[in-house]
Amino acid sequence: MPDLNTIIIIGASLTGGRAAETLRQEGFAGRIVLIGAEPERPYERPPLSKDVLRGEAPAEKVYLRPPSYYDEQRIELRLSIRAVALHPGEHVVELANGERLAYDRLLIATGASPRRLAIPGADLAGVHYLRTLGDALALRAELAGAQRVVVIGAGFIGAEVAASCRMLGREVTVLEVLSVPLQRALGDRVGEIYAAIHRDHGVDLRLGEGVTAIRGAGRAEEVVTASGQRIPCDLVVIGVGVHPEVDWLEGSGLAVQNGVVVDELCRTSIPDVYAAGDVANWWHPVLGERLRVEHWDNAQNQGIAAAKSMLGKGEPYAPVPYFWSDQYDLTLQYVGHASGSDEVVFRGPVEPTRLLAFYLRDGQLRACLGINRLREVSAVRRLLRSGISVSREQLQDEAVDLRKLAPR
Repeated sequence: MPDLNTIIIIGASLTGGRAAETLRQEGFAGRIVLIGAEPERPYERPPLSKDVLRGEAPAEKVYLRPPSYYDEQRIELRLSIRAVALHPGEHVVELANGERLAYDRLLIATGASPRRLAIPGADLAGVHYLRTLGDALALRAELAGAQRVVVIGAGFIGAEVAASCRMLGREVTVLEVLSVPLQRALGDRVGEIYAAIHRDHGVDLRLGEGVTAIRGAGRAEEVVTASGQRIPCDLVVIGVGVHPEVDWLEGSGLAVQNGVVVDELCRTSIPDVYAAGDVANWWHPVLGERLRVEHWDNAQNQGIAAAKSMLGKGEPYAPVPYFWSDQYDLTLQYVGHASGSDEVVFRGPVEPTRLLAFYLRDGQLRACLGINRLREVSAVRRLLRSGISVSREQLQDEAVDLRKLAPR
């Protein structure tokens, strides 16, 4: 293990929290400082748009560890404060209160922030973004007195919020500027299936529709669309994507391009500085391309990988990408990495409540999406990990047991 005294982690996120835990588990006995802009200790975000928003789970369940854990493990939690500058030549991080902290190794785990919609009325009361635990609790409180909800954006957050609001019995209108929901991630054919799912559950889904203004006397009362429609509402939820939290690194000399650029060991362009999670644009040595992934599985596992790398125990981080989304009574799972333009083939009948779709590029399996097909998705994940070639015919034929093709 390198001769290290202090490791600082910027971002008390899932990534930062798992990294701090791993440092101790791997035997690092020096000082660990975990700095977070939020007032909360590390927690998981997936429940925010689902169980927490619907009031089916207490907020306490999202935390990774009880407060006592950080005291017991001698992890210094510095919350409600931001890092504002990195001075790599001095091995120093500067905080918003003017404090300067020296490090031997630094992990950047600042994640991402919601993209703000720059239209008139976007700052009215009743307009919400959902990223943090505080966001989820504020939105849940307002939902109690709201009946008409407008969701702007039909990506994963928008789709999950829409589903949760419908499950709570609210009237929901979703506005999406693209032609289908989740188009960039899943492509047109699967996006059309998700459009039908939401409409079948009573969502007023309006596609190819932009938004020009939010209006109201002090709080949101209606949303004005690009085509001139005026949609009454009690509250608005905006989910139009996120951007990596890298502004504070300006002037540091760190390579930044769609996030912090790192290699397969989570190392940045500057010695002793690492990055992981939503903020990291990393080189995947198996896929041979750069990825920046904004999902739970990567946030957790790359934090663990980065911690080991900082201790000189790292291995190339080359997972089969994986994410899931729960909407209504459906669990969507996705493994691999493809683009919306890749060829899509389906296994058996196309049923929205039980779907298996494969993404092929030049005839080779690149990714798989399943809805309520957990075992098959798990088998495909093993296939992708092993690199075994599978024919289009085998993928489409339900008589072929994918689990027998995939090594354990």
